[in-house]
Amino acid sequence: MVPAFGAAADQDTVSPVKHLVVIIGENRSFDHLFGLYRPKPGQTVDNVLSKGILNQDGSPGPNYALAAQYKAVPQPAYFVGAAAKTRYEHLPPPVLVGTLARGTDDNPIWHLGVKEPAAFATETAAAAAERDLDPADIRLLTTGTTGLATTEGADTRIVNYASLSNGPFPLSGPGLPYDSYTGDTVHRFFQMWQQSDCAARNVGPTNPSGCLNDLYPWVAGTSAEYDRGGGSSLGFYNVNAGDASYLKSLADAYTMSDNYHQAEMGGTMIEHSQIAAADTLYYEGGADFAAAPSKWLADPDPRPGTENRYKADGIYVECADASQPGVAAILNYLAALPWPVRPNCEPGYFYAINNFLPGFDVNGTPQTGPYNIPPSSLRTIGDALAEHGISFKYYGGGFAAAQAGRTNTYCRICNPFQYETRFMADPAMRTAHMGDVGDLFDDVARGTVPAVAYVKPDGWLDGHPQSSKVDLFEAFAKRLIDRILGDPSLAASTAILVTFDEGGGYWDSGYIQPLDFFGDGPRIPIIAVSPWSRGGRIVHVYADHASVVKFIERNWRLGPLTARSRDNLPNPVPSPDFVYAPANGPAIGDLFDMFDFGAARAN
Repeated sequence: MVPAFGAAADQDTVSPVKHLVVIIGENRSFDHLFGLYRPKPGQTVDNVLSKGILNQDGSPGPNYALAAQYKAVPQPAYFVGAAAKTRYEHLPPPVLVGTLARGTDDNPIWHLGVKEPAAFATETAAAAAERDLDPADIRLLTTGTTGLATTEGADTRIVNYASLSNGPFPLSGPGLPYDSYTGDTVHRFFQMWQQSDCAARNVGPTNPSGCLNDLYPWVAGTSAEYDRGGGSSLGFYNVNAGDASYLKSLADAYTMSDNYHQAEMGGTMIEHSQIAAADTLYYEGGADFAAAPSKWLADPDPRPGTENRYKADGIYVECADASQPGVAAILNYLAALPWPVRPNCEPGYFYAINNFLPGFDVNGTPQTGPYNIPPSSLRTIGDALAEHGISFKYYGGGFAAAQAGRTNTYCRICNPFQYETRFMADPAMRTAHMGDVGDLFDDVARGTVPAVAYVKPDGWLDGHPQSSKVDLFEAFAKRLIDRILGDPSLAASTAILVTFDEGGGYWDSGYIQPLDFFGDGPRIPIIAVSPWSRGGRIVHVYADHASVVKFIERNWRLGPLTARSRDNLPNPVPSPDFVYAPANGPAIGDLFDMFDFGAARAN
């Protein structure tokens, strides 16, 4: 039985929040967007400005060397924590990696997490294709291309691109305004662990995990057959110069965390799994399924004769078996930490660590191709909500076009419920719990917003480097937030979380807490917009995507999803020596600290 919107179960909450709307952008780390953010008086923020790495104008600060990047000395096997390394004199040049030189009115498409092309040549074509922007913002789909003669190689728009200082550099300049498409960089599981350069020997009072985050360009340039970003990962925007102005305005007016993290090392699919299941997908197919795990096992050991090119940048890992390539390096690091960290790897299980397509199309037809994960029984928050008669829905940009078989930029790997048999094999469940972003705008207008709404803009608007821009994500988020806040009744009972799926391979200076074999990963922004989160506060409680699941469970009186999911972890007790690290780790918050509910906080 599908619950009706506004059902009694929707209203039975421990806080005044009756509607939670989670808006998820793509691939931006905290320092990449908010590294130069200055909070209101009385508030503090951990970023490259407060650390003295950069000055307010984006120039190198007195502690600029803290962000220096290194080349690791090649090793015969995959490693986490470089045994020896040498410092770059200059960062490798940032690279375009397919960034469009000019717009085109050919309809863009999505290929297994890679979207091409991006910008349109005319506003007429853009307006005909994109319905999720206000008309005044359609022009953003036609601006920002490079104007260069090539879509590959160094990004010559960046000032001093060939001789950048060894540290963060501004994504700005005469040829690179904020409204510009820029190159992507690597953001995959084994690469991100290696970029983070974590070792127990580096553990200290303000770095309890021993992660130095100083191998970003080296890993991007060596782990694949081509350069996956060069120095691009050190690029940043300056909110003091007007960059990301809408996101900054939300942070100024509401509450932002400077200690919220992507839940795993790696990319899009696994992060969306965590934000819905507090866990990661695993292989559940039979011998007849085309994507057998043996075909797609990762092997990050370097190929003979190469500096660090992985033998197989695969999809699955059998992390309970320390003899598997790459596994021992992470397990040994976790075992050497001064507090117990359970790997959370079950024997015989093949866990998905990089992007793969779901086992169903949007209409519920099983997909058994070589790039599909078999249908999943992984329990999600959707299961718990449905079982308790609480309304929820996933709204994906381009979903309706995908259902109609039209070429579009609907993100298949972003919908965690599309992997799940319970929702995809049952037409009634699929209809009740999945829809297009346009359906959400209709629900806002009708007053039928569900208790929990996950919102994913399409590939033009999600903010992904190369194929989108941050200002397009801002325009989308502003349109939706304005409509919710424009209805006084809805606004009075709604909390909106604005976040990103992962850092996209952009460097960040924040603390990373090891929770298990899979992560955590680097910091990403999250802002809570609601009547109970006003004032420009910055909260420091450690959290990640599984914290969204914990918030839903606490607010709607639900228990943890499974015995192994991360929603079982306790809420953090801040360390007296370093507020960003839980004294009782592994621990993650439930996001209630981002709100002031008064008496409701005690429940």
